Amino acid sequence: EVQLVESGGGLVQTGGSLTLSCRHPAFAFTNYAIGWFRQAPGKEREGVSCFKGDTGSTLHGASVKDRFTILSDTANNTVHLIMHNLEPDDTAVYYCGVGLALDCGPVLNHPSYIIYWGQGTPVTVSS
Repeated sequence: EVQLVESGGGLVQTGGSLTLSCRHPAFAFTNYAIGWFRQAPGKEREGVSCFKGDTGSTLHGASVKDRFTILSDTANNTVHLIMHNLEPDDTAVYYCGVGLALDCGPVLNHPSYIIYWGQGTPVTVSS
């Protein structure tokens, strides 16, 4: 059974920072894209950031592009989402996912590309 384990969610004030981590299987680094998605109450799941292991390329959603960074820790099969300058609109459950795609674009824009999902970790940004 493929498992993705997210951690690091919590409560933070507006303007604060938080780092989420996703521990994933080693095979996800080859030919797969590892993405972070979020889903706020009453809204659809949206792509946040993506990392492609075989090329090292990254992609971020427009709303987080200048505030979030995605980094890979290959030694520990972990991808981190480093979030700065958080806003109340960033409040959501954040999910890690592994998708089969040639690059991050399709994965980030279409969550249906994801074949394995983590259980999610909640992030709440207070105003």
